[in-house]
Amino acid sequence: MKKIALMLVLVFLGTNVFAQATTKNIYKEKNGLIEATLFHDNGEIAQTGFYTKEGKLHGEWISFDADGNKTAIAQYNKGQRVGTWMFYQGDTLKEVTYSNNAIAQVNTWTMQDTRVVTTN
Repeated sequence: MKKIALMLVLVFLGTNVFAQATTKNIYKEKNGLIEATLFHDNGEIAQTGFYTKEGKLHGEWISFDADGNKTAIAQYNKGQRVGTWMFYQGDTLKEVTYSNNAIAQVNTWTMQDTRVVTTN
């Protein structure tokens, strides 16, 4: 019985220590905007970017996978998708251009033998 109780206490303590070790998202006010750094459960950065005080995405947002590899670079203007976004997936780079908050053009680039080749 003592062994079972000890085991339960150890499991409970281990769970609490792990829960405290997870990284919390960081929000800081900077130049009239809210700078956000969001984290994956493993502590790696998931996204960085800015919000307006009204809670709308604004400026450049960068996304990363759980291993820390960049997966996307996006642009917002007060919540509207604008400009050229880049999506990274292995040897493929997808370039998506937005106009009036809608997709205007998509280009896909693939790395082959250290040469960049475009495929639309």
